[in-house]
Amino acid sequence: MRQGREGGRLVVEIKTAAEVDAIGAAGRVVADILAAARDVAAPGVTLKELDAAAREILAKAGATSPFLNYHPGFAPVPYPAVICTSVNDAALHGIPGDYRLQEGDLLSVDAGATLDGWVGDAAVSFSIAAPSNGDARLIATTEEALAAGIAAAVPGGRLGDISAAIGKVGKAGGYGISTDLGGHGVGRTMHEEPHIPNRGKAGRGLRLVPGLVLAIEPWFIAGGTDGIYLDEDGWTIRTADGSRAAHVEHTIAVTDNGPVILTAPPA
Repeated sequence: MRQGREGGRLVVEIKTAAEVDAIGAAGRVVADILAAARDVAAPGVTLKELDAAAREILAKAGATSPFLNYHPGFAPVPYPAVICTSVNDAALHGIPGDYRLQEGDLLSVDAGATLDGWVGDAAVSFSIAAPSNGDARLIATTEEALAAGIAAAVPGGRLGDISAAIGKVGKAGGYGISTDLGGHGVGRTMHEEPHIPNRGKAGRGLRLVPGLVLAIEPWFIAGGTDGIYLDEDGWTIRTADGSRAAHVEHTIAVTDNGPVILTAPPA
């Protein structure tokens, strides 16, 4: 079932209950990857080692990564890894390399998994050993915004309700909020309609209905400005003011009983 406009305009696929369950199976692989990242990340560990751990989990699950070799128009080369590892002023899409994590780093890990043709997508942010000044509050506020966005994903609501809930938390915290990149539909592919800005007006936009599957992903900039720029690697998005950023994400389904998180960590 599809919802929205036709003829090259917005088209949103509504998933069946069985399809939501299949996305949830992919989401559990993503949750395992993010849990492993928390376990492996420590001072002295390279970002490549985190990527290697993620590859092992994907292989064991019989899944693949929607990130690997992803090549959107803006990127000079296909993405070369199965996770994104963004450190400190890197907000999104950091490529795992030889950088060794240091105590006090703020690390964001974004992961995806494709299993039996369905995709899950999620992200976490955390500090390496003791957090640096302000990082704990930044991470907690971003997680609070994610929870608020998820809580707004109820049947009969509007897409703008999610955006407004996220933006309200970020604004109250005094953080920068870029609307260039945000949440999105997810299911058969990693990026589907609709786009979900991290700031908006309640009561506006697409009506939320059961079967809508969304990746909700707030990311905030500590310095309070919204500016970002693309690094020389053609992928990493950094804060223009050089301050730190945090990024969290869950894939969720809108259901008759409210939002259900499909990438929740293991109980």
